[in-house]
Amino acid sequence: MCEELMVPWRDESPLVARQFSADVTASSCLVLAHGAGAGQRSPFMSGFAEAMRSRGVTTVTFDFPYMQQGRRVPDRAPVLERAWRAVLAHVRSTLAPPARLVIGGKSMGGRMASHVLGDAADRLEGIVGLVLLGYPLHPPGQPDRLRDAHLPALETPTLVVQGEHDTFGTEDEVRRAFAKAPAPVAWLIVPGGDHSFKVPRSAGTSQADVLRGVHDTVATWVLARTASATTMGEHQRP
Repeated sequence: MCEELMVPWRDESPLVARQFSADVTASSCLVLAHGAGAGQRSPFMSGFAEAMRSRGVTTVTFDFPYMQQGRRVPDRAPVLERAWRAVLAHVRSTLAPPARLVIGGKSMGGRMASHVLGDAADRLEGIVGLVLLGYPLHPPGQPDRLRDAHLPALETPTLVVQGEHDTFGTEDEVRRAFAKAPAPVAWLIVPGGDHSFKVPRSAGTSQADVLRGVHDTVATWVLARTASATTMGEHQRP
């Protein structure tokens, strides 16, 4: 089941989000943002959201303003971050029953989520995890242009899914970068995978099986994070 949500956005047209509701009443929700080149209706994003829904995780996707307006060049980081905050505020106010949130996204969308969570002036309660689907540590071929300055402020438990041959950051590069974060970091390295986890035919496994493994790992991690947070909250009640 997928329904559209209208997210208030400044004085402009609302941002359109899509909610993929799990078949069972769930206390967990995953909010995912798209990468720079393709929006929430791309096969990768739609397929990921549907896979999470089928595994018991209600999932919300959305388009950043530039994508919704049909522009090719991404908005600047402050605009992307404001869009993230607007979507999170709307999800919190409308999702029933209230859910523990995990946020993240594909490439740029996940990086912007990590920016929001790493902003000391904008700590967000109720967010118990961060999922990064291909972290874009640097532009391809430019390993000196690192996007890691905010990581020492990242305290939210994080799952990084990275292709072994990702040109935006190899396993070794990304592991070194996230060693700066105080957050506990879990890893899934996709053997032979690129930035979108695509593997060559010589990999000896089908693309469907690769993505199924990624979906299984992410869903299991999200459900474990939200269950753990819910249990801790119950233990802390008077």
